[in-house]
Amino acid sequence: MNSTVPFQRAASSDGFPERRFQVFTARNLERIPGVSRLSAEQRFAMEVVASVLPFRVNEYVVNELIDWGRVPDDPIFQLVFPQRDMLAPESFARMAEAIRSGADRSAIQLLAREIRGTLNPHPAGQMELNVPQHQGESVEGMQHKYRETVLFFPSQGQVCHSYCTFCFRWAQFVGDKELRFASNEADSLLDYLRGHPQVSDLLMTGGDPMVMKTRNLAQYLEPLLEPGLEHVQTVRIGTKALTFWPYRFVTDKDADELLRLLERLVDSGRHVAIMAHYNHPQELSTPIAEEAIRRVRATGAEIRSQGPLLNHINNEASDWAALWRKQVQLGIIPYYMFVERDTGARRYFEVPLARAWEVYREAMKQVSGLGRTARGPSMSADPGKVEIQGISEIRGEKVFVLRFIQGRNPDWVQRPFFARFDPDATWLNQLQPAFGEKEFFFEAEYREMLEQARA
Repeated sequence: MNSTVPFQRAASSDGFPERRFQVFTARNLERIPGVSRLSAEQRFAMEVVASVLPFRVNEYVVNELIDWGRVPDDPIFQLVFPQRDMLAPESFARMAEAIRSGADRSAIQLLAREIRGTLNPHPAGQMELNVPQHQGESVEGMQHKYRETVLFFPSQGQVCHSYCTFCFRWAQFVGDKELRFASNEADSLLDYLRGHPQVSDLLMTGGDPMVMKTRNLAQYLEPLLEPGLEHVQTVRIGTKALTFWPYRFVTDKDADELLRLLERLVDSGRHVAIMAHYNHPQELSTPIAEEAIRRVRATGAEIRSQGPLLNHINNEASDWAALWRKQVQLGIIPYYMFVERDTGARRYFEVPLARAWEVYREAMKQVSGLGRTARGPSMSADPGKVEIQGISEIRGEKVFVLRFIQGRNPDWVQRPFFARFDPDATWLNQLQPAFGEKEFFFEAEYREMLEQARA
């Protein structure tokens, strides 16, 4: 690929004029087109929930992805607008009373912080086990859970073009520095990578790194081309921009510069993977979304798709089958179906593991082999990524068949294990070992890891 040939920005005559990015937050929720159609009760409920959980949506999502004739049942509306049952009844009632009584901003914020503390803001050992040490100090804005992969949270990328209501990283967006991962030090990232030759994959994450100007993103990625970092062979960028602001890759002023950056990384011999977050086929319904995908793939970068199974949004096999078929058509590789994490508004979105397996299996039956690359349903739990492989009956006992896709100890990977069938369980910590075993094979070692980290 000749990276000296510039990308030709799509002009107005090509049907993709430049578009001004306009965002709405809780402060101007009433100004959003379509919200006026909702009842006063619905609008107040959104205000209450948005006082606790982050809310942000942009004009493109509001006007082109949401079918306002289907609201509140429209899946993209559910994806971005707060709903009453995202908070427990007691928490909702307390915040509603505070707002109705005219409590001042500081009192509202204090109550919001208290409620957030009940929502497991950092699941899966992110604070206790994932923050790495380098030269005797914790490295800010970084997580290193699995041997080969480092996650980096650039400070300029700790926001998104719109916020997903289910987001397991919601704590990044509520303005509480104690809950936030972020770093603006490219040198600390590069020093850590140089000192850890076992790391082959760098994942830029957030928030959304694609909200950054290309020049800012480049300060983290271009140094990977320098000597001493050849072991970092894969660059992943986690993003929802292909859904929430595809103009980032087409008509934004530095869109061509961004694509040339991806090209340079590809031409250096790196595998560049855009880890695209998709939740519903409706997100692929616009011409600009398809054009953004085409332009990214023209750089030589791959696009892999992932997202959780969510009640109220995509809790039907037909949704997933349609999503995976369309992605394969556009050249996207289906990668993961996740189980909704045990954090934030999980009470509204979670589905039983038995249902998750049923949806996954039925969706797989409806797609070709190229769509069956998606792994799942997968729980990104404290000890690692645990996949539900099936439900079976063994020695007269109904069980979940499980395995690690990734583990804090690599030796756990691909080892099957079994849990007693529980039709109501929604997460790994709600499952019990099958066949009378006292604990799962990894639990004793995982406890030792926790004790060492706390010490």
